[in-house]
Amino acid sequence: MAKISVSVIGHNEERSLVRCLESVKWADDLVYVDCGSSDLSVEVASHHKARVFRRENDFNINVNKQFGLEQCSGDWILYLDPDEEVPPGLAAELKTRAAGKDDFSAFYIPRRNFYFGRWLKRGGKYPDLQLRFFKKGAAAFPCKNIHEKLEVKGRIGETENAFDHYPCKDVDDLLGKMGSYSMRKSLEYKRSGSMPGLLKPFRRFVANYILKAGFLDGWEGLTAALADVMNECLAWLKYKEKSGL
Repeated sequence: MAKISVSVIGHNEERSLVRCLESVKWADDLVYVDCGSSDLSVEVASHHKARVFRRENDFNINVNKQFGLEQCSGDWILYLDPDEEVPPGLAAELKTRAAGKDDFSAFYIPRRNFYFGRWLKRGGKYPDLQLRFFKKGAAAFPCKNIHEKLEVKGRIGETENAFDHYPCKDVDDLLGKMGSYSMRKSLEYKRSGSMPGLLKPFRRFVANYILKAGFLDGWEGLTAALADVMNECLAWLKYKEKSGL
């Protein structure tokens, strides 16, 4: 029977890791790459029987993601972020997919995004397809920039079941994620020497909140749409600051 590895990387994610790792205790192999945490992330991962590796917190997070994939021993690999969770229905489907005889090398998985406990079904937040499940050796991160996706050799399918993402559990979580995201994005702008104009985030707000009916998801939908705008604006300001402009 095909074995499944789960790979997770994290930096100071002890609050999220428990739920994440509990949801994949069915896996044959669990790899956790700690990226310079100062909290109890390593202890949490060890408690859940993960094989723990320590690395520096690289600006290009895909470097450590790829390192984690390379440590996996399973025939199939599922990559997760610490603030994600695999429901039982998806776990059962992944086992079936791994044991199947079709010729898919990888699968997109729909992702449900929860803001302050509410699943956002509109505003571009669902199905939010993520390429996360693949045969070992069939996919890899190029590790050239922070926005890249896995490159896959072979056919790609899509699962019926979704997994869950909790990017914003409370206000402190939202502010922390905004700070981290905007910093990485500003550094990428500086590295590439270019950045989009300031109108882009506002066009995105109109598209997601109005045209894609994000307003139907209540105040949580509005918060998500505004957070996307603020992420881009903060990245622009940090880029200007670092560039001395």
